[in-house]
Amino acid sequence: MKTNKVMNTRLLLLLALTISITSCSKKSDSKGGSKATGWKINDKKGGFQYASKFKKQATGPGLVLVEGGTFTMGKVQDDVMHDWNNTPNQQHVQSFYMDETEVTNMMYMEYLDWLKRVYPPDQENYKNIYEGASPDTLVWRNRLGYNETMTENYLRHPAYGEYPVVGVNWIQATEFSRWRTDRVNEKILEEQRYLKKDAKVTNAEAGKVFSTQTYLAVPNQAVGGDSEIVLQRGKGRGAVKKSSSGTDGGANAQPTGGNDPKNVYATRSSGLILPDYRLPTEAEWEYAAASDVGQREYNIYKGQKKYPWSGSYTRSGKRQVRGDQLANFKQGKGDYGGIAGWSDDGADITNKVKSYPPNDFGLYDMAGNVAEWVADVYRPIVDDEANDFNYYRGNVYMKNKIGEDGKVELVTAENQKFDTISTGKIIARNFPGELAQVPVDENETYLRQNFDKSDNRNYRDGDKQSSRYFKFGSSEEGDEKGKLNDNQRMYDSPKHNVSVDSLGSMVRKYDKSNKRTTLVNDDVRVYKGGSWRDRAYWLDPAQRRYFPQDIATDYIGFRCAMSRVGPKADKKKSARNKR
Repeated sequence: MKTNKVMNTRLLLLLALTISITSCSKKSDSKGGSKATGWKINDKKGGFQYASKFKKQATGPGLVLVEGGTFTMGKVQDDVMHDWNNTPNQQHVQSFYMDETEVTNMMYMEYLDWLKRVYPPDQENYKNIYEGASPDTLVWRNRLGYNETMTENYLRHPAYGEYPVVGVNWIQATEFSRWRTDRVNEKILEEQRYLKKDAKVTNAEAGKVFSTQTYLAVPNQAVGGDSEIVLQRGKGRGAVKKSSSGTDGGANAQPTGGNDPKNVYATRSSGLILPDYRLPTEAEWEYAAASDVGQREYNIYKGQKKYPWSGSYTRSGKRQVRGDQLANFKQGKGDYGGIAGWSDDGADITNKVKSYPPNDFGLYDMAGNVAEWVADVYRPIVDDEANDFNYYRGNVYMKNKIGEDGKVELVTAENQKFDTISTGKIIARNFPGELAQVPVDENETYLRQNFDKSDNRNYRDGDKQSSRYFKFGSSEEGDEKGKLNDNQRMYDSPKHNVSVDSLGSMVRKYDKSNKRTTLVNDDVRVYKGGSWRDRAYWLDPAQRRYFPQDIATDYIGFRCAMSRVGPKADKKKSARNKR
């Protein structure tokens, strides 16, 4: 009897334990509420609003996904120039989006047309905006060559509409990217009924320009604070239509129906607003051009691939197109395309985009046609010891300017900034309606380990500490407390100066010093890829060169990139993950 009682007691305890474990293992039924508090999310009466049904980042117009990964950066087969600026090192790049082709004349002309309509050049306040953004068409001229046809026609004639834009310096390329960001997001928000329909055309004027960053920070002041244009989504606005802007943003958006809360603007948590269009970093560009994703037999970790395509030759080996050139480049002295006929590469100067096969990422002209600006400041060595993840040299950290009233300040026509570059050209660096920016200060850098100042372009290579003349605590003449004079800097490049005198006349001072030792400084940028003017040697994705950021040429163009947020790729869960 005693044994039976003990057994019954144990069975009861086991049953109670089983019930307890079962009840604990069940997921809490929050009925659409928060897992943290149980409160309802996306309640039509208000509260926390979040795109809980968000699927994936929309693909912006003109972009293709480049899935990130590991590659050997700086691996070249030849260094006949003896530049010694390609030290192989292993890098990892996050997934990102990149333009399928270079930015074309037609794309850039759309930008110029918008500037001309919104900021009329005949008005005193805006006279430098359009001219400052216009490409330099005189880059085609040659002292001993007749190229006036390109000077007069290349940018604007429809025959060259789908050719890559040239004559654009690095600064102009970055400003185009900013403009493109705002126009794409403006269209998305219009389609999602956060902005008045067609306001981007009918209401486009200097005082009512949409800025993505302004909308996110102070939406009621965006587009000149016009509440007739900047709408608040409210109850009963109706279902959202699928986007037609070339993105799938509308398809990923939550239908509104009658469940939207009142008085709501779009935010980052809405999942609609795309990240910025920008120039790709050098690491991103080289990774995308090499496209090792489809050529694993070349051993991506050792980087044995020479061109964006497979093989060691510039002509196709496929039976149907055997012998066709795979890129547009200079084949030899006085040979820019070959003998006319079937063996010609189809171009003498640049060529229409998509004229040659894409690489394995679906990107066109990653070798040949035009070389391309990338975001990085040039240094001979890529410092993989400092960073091997999303490598980039060129960070200048900024923050929104806060006024005396504690609110963010906006750029106006009165405080708009213009830069006079070394060529004497005046370029607008911000526009009315945008957020005013200032460098980060001690409020952001105090006790930080990852950065300690705003401008990091010359970190570990070009700053005072990296100079062999630098002496901590020194008080010697010309080197007081570690301060270097002009003859002791690591990169002693020419210092040309353009200023304006009291009469408003431009004064140009050319640095004729014979003591300068280099052309490298914080304002020279990397450009990648061979062009129509280059031999096959420069078609290698790892080759790198540099050029002043404020000077344009007839052989450098650009394409845009965009960061990828969320998962690395659009892949289904593997069996391993399911297990």
